[in-house]
Amino acid sequence: MTRASIIGVFGLGTFGMEVCRTLADKGCKVIAIDKNPAAVEKIKNLVSQAILIDSTDEDALRDAPIDDIDVAIVAVGENIEASILTTALLKKYGVNHIIARALTDIHGQVLSQVGANEVFNIEIEEGKRVANRLVSPEVLDKIYIGKNQVIAEVGAPANFIGKSIVQLDLRKRFNINIISIKRVRTEIDDSGNPSEEEVMNFPNPDMIIQDRDVLIVVGSENDIQDLKV
Repeated sequence: MTRASIIGVFGLGTFGMEVCRTLADKGCKVIAIDKNPAAVEKIKNLVSQAILIDSTDEDALRDAPIDDIDVAIVAVGENIEASILTTALLKKYGVNHIIARALTDIHGQVLSQVGANEVFNIEIEEGKRVANRLVSPEVLDKIYIGKNQVIAEVGAPANFIGKSIVQLDLRKRFNINIISIKRVRTEIDDSGNPSEEEVMNFPNPDMIIQDRDVLIVVGSENDIQDLKV
């Protein structure tokens, strides 16, 4: 049996802390590293290991359990020099995969040049997420069933409401199939109190999409992301 992957998070600002919490909540083994004693103390009970060192100090980093780390996330905040140096040192010590946060395009280019396998810009990624949310459906959950093929729960877009499945014609337009519709049914008991129950409906061509419907669809991630009418 192979051991579980270990993820190292370098930098425990607001972003790094949230990465650690999210990964730990999902059962990942996380090593959190920062030079701020308060940050290390705050995270130590949530992760597998919390280490107080300056990741730009080559000697200190060499003595840390770098060999155990499969994926490193360089989440260093506003200190561009520190993020570049940390990335370069992690590459030097043979970390398999390095994901680094960039603040600018030039910063991202330098991170790639010194060894980052993936570079992301929080502001850019958040902008894309907001824009996609405005023009694309809200994907609530998804399960991978093959290469780039997923079953996804999608909140019915506003412009789907009141249209039938045959009118939407998602198979022809987007190469997507609706396999079920999750719908909230409200019932009133004898005392006049409302109660809600989720029911799954096998779709037929004449079924009308209602507000709050959740569509269970199958297709490629790209096609689902582009889903609109």
